[in-house]
Amino acid sequence: MQTIIIKSLEEMGNFVSSFVENLPKTQKKALIIGLSGDLGSGKTTFVQGIAQSLGIKDQITSPTFVIQKRYEINSQEFDFKNLIHIDAYRLESGEDLLILGWEEIKNNPENIIFIEWPEKVSEVLPKDIINLNFKFVDEGTREIRFKI
Repeated sequence: MQTIIIKSLEEMGNFVSSFVENLPKTQKKALIIGLSGDLGSGKTTFVQGIAQSLGIKDQITSPTFVIQKRYEINSQEFDFKNLIHIDAYRLESGEDLLILGWEEIKNNPENIIFIEWPEKVSEVLPKDIINLNFKFVDEGTREIRFKI
């Protein structure tokens, strides 16, 4: 498990760039990344940086009320064609995720999926997802624990 301290948007950008560089280039199923941590700990900011790195021009906002957003990826570097951003905060269980077409989404190798609050739906997530845990340290500092 690695821990990194982020003290600025520039440092978050550097971490995002390194994270993207270390992603697998191809998959047999979707690549799933779980993002845990308190409200305001940097999860959506992280996804915004990932989206920018993957060539997505759309504004990325938290899918808190719509649960799931899909963005088209404009990068030739990866086989991923879609970034799926899910906020499971308002879901009761994995059953709610299944209703949204989870089986099809997770089995599509063209998808890279970021799930905020994965612990709320853990029973339907594969065991091999990448997990990042975000911690609010203070107004300008975040701690991210992860294993790639």
